Amino acid sequence: MAQVTIRINGYAYTVGCEDGQEGHLSRMAAEIEQRIDSIKKIGGQSGEARLLMLAALLLADELHDLRQGKAAPPAAAEAKAEGERRARLRRVAARAEEIASDLLDI
Repeated sequence: MAQVTIRINGYAYTVGCEDGQEGHLSRMAAEIEQRIDSIKKIGGQSGEARLLMLAALLLADELHDLRQGKAAPPAAAEAKAEGERRARLRRVAARAEEIASDLLDI
């Protein structure tokens, strides 16, 4: 079993994977890092757990769209898609804040 050290949001994590899958694992980590960077650009710094949660929600939303047969946007529409992702992230963040507030009121 191979081990790869990946960096996400400035933190190093050593992760085991099958031999030959090191590059794939590194690319997956880069995808997560990309989402975290976009979240930071939109909303500034947040806690580590919150950043990872929002990145996971963005990836889950993209996976949902793929499973529903929605094709990825063409390169010419990338700017529009980025705006839509930012709006979606704001809605997800607002909902997460509502849920957290409700939990604190319990």
